[in-house]
Formats: sequence, structure tokens, C-alpha cells
Amino acid sequence: MASYKILIKRSAQQEIESVGTKKDRQRIISRIQSLAHDPRPAGSEKLSGSPYFRVRQGLYRIVYEVQDDVLVVHIMKVGHRKDVYR
Repeated sequence: MASYKILIKRSAQQEIESVGTKKDRQRIISRIQSLAHDPRPAGSEKLSGSPYFRVRQGLYRIVYEVQDDVLVVHIMKVGHRKDVYR
């Protein structure tokens, strides 16, 4: 299986940088990097009414889009679970 390319939206990059602790940021970055090998891991869910998927990392959610035809995972939003879907 080919590896997917990870693209992170500028606003999502800023959201990652604003996450509370360095440990949480490292876990989120590690989780995003793992999406390059498996863009639909166990525990990921497709969001209803949109082309996006979400994966959990602790109290945070990573919302992303998978483009299988060009092997790209586009990170759209990263945030605390109470705020990310707004």
C-alpha cells in the first residue's frame, strides 16, 4: 500500500500550536503522521453530511479529508472535542 501525503491547512496548524500542553501536541502530531500509512484507522468515523473523517486523540479531535485518487490526507481542523464540530 502506498503512503499518503499529509497536507495541513494553515488554520489547523495554528490550532495544533495552540493546544494546551507539549505532550498533547506531540500526540496529535504523531496521530496525524500515522494517517499517512492508514488514512482510515480503527476508530475513525466518517462525519455525516460531509466528506470528512474524524479521529480521536485524547480529548482532541482531528478532522480530515481523504483523497484516494491522488493519495492525499488533508487535515482540516484540530481542536478540543467540545469545540471542533462548531
